[in-house]
Amino acid sequence: VGHCHPDIVKAAYEQNQLLNTNSRYLHDNLVDYAERLSKTLPEKLCIFYFLNSGSEANDLALRLARQYTKHEDVIVLDHAYHGHLTSLIDISPYKFRNLEGQKEWVHVAPVPDTYRGLYREDHEDSVTAYADEVKNIIEHAHNRGRKIAAFFAESLPSVGGQIIPPAGYFQKVAEHVHKAGGVFIADEIQVGFGRVGKHFWAFQLQGEDFIPDIVTMGKPIGNGHPLACVATTKEIAEAFAATGVEYFNTFGGNPVSCAIGLAVLDVIEKEHLQAHATEVGNFLMKILKEQQIKHPIIGDVRGCGLFIGVDLIKDQAE
Repeated sequence: VGHCHPDIVKAAYEQNQLLNTNSRYLHDNLVDYAERLSKTLPEKLCIFYFLNSGSEANDLALRLARQYTKHEDVIVLDHAYHGHLTSLIDISPYKFRNLEGQKEWVHVAPVPDTYRGLYREDHEDSVTAYADEVKNIIEHAHNRGRKIAAFFAESLPSVGGQIIPPAGYFQKVAEHVHKAGGVFIADEIQVGFGRVGKHFWAFQLQGEDFIPDIVTMGKPIGNGHPLACVATTKEIAEAFAATGVEYFNTFGGNPVSCAIGLAVLDVIEKEHLQAHATEVGNFLMKILKEQQIKHPIIGDVRGCGLFIGVDLIKDQAE
């Protein structure tokens, strides 16, 4: 919502003067904030865990998925990056290819890129073709005696090149993953909170009939303050709690963090930032497309709201 936004600074200052304690102590801000967030999400995503960073959120999502499914393996998209913890480097092809390589329990699916990818705009059904790649990965894993815990993807792959997956892709992937006993995790850390304009969450671009099992949030959630969140279903949370090992995070969801989180939501609403993202994004796309006509180096201009990619190329034909 902007550098040193006065409303955010004020919320932090006021709560800091009253109380900031670790999250073993109950505080209304935590409940108020969870309630506000829940209004932006589908009804079944009603359990919230608060943390300090997107990496912590994605690591917890992984633990939730494994505990719920009792499986280990994870399917990720090529070029993906999900965080800097060891567990997340392992599911980030963008990183692990330059480090220790791919673990046995990690499976990499082609990114659903209809510009440069395996199946392009001219393909008769790129949605099914890309989803079938995931289905094949599941079958190969099962043949090797492995079981899928989760399909883990950014709702719009960012490090992978600002990719807009074709609508319907997530629904088909979720079908294959659920059939295999896995869950669908949507990483909204870079693309959530109204950035895509049309919707509050980028996964909503896929259509109303698509609901992930777990959603992770970070980055914009606290406007630079260390705050993150995992939203999931009752069933998944209950399976996680059944271990008797509660999830605890000393400062995750502390009163100051939650006051800031609430202030961010207030500003997004009050200053119509979702509509702003749509309007400015449309303007930016329009002038970028004008440049595309003039310059053959620009192969593709794609985006939604203020999530925009310009693909620079050497050769139009290839």
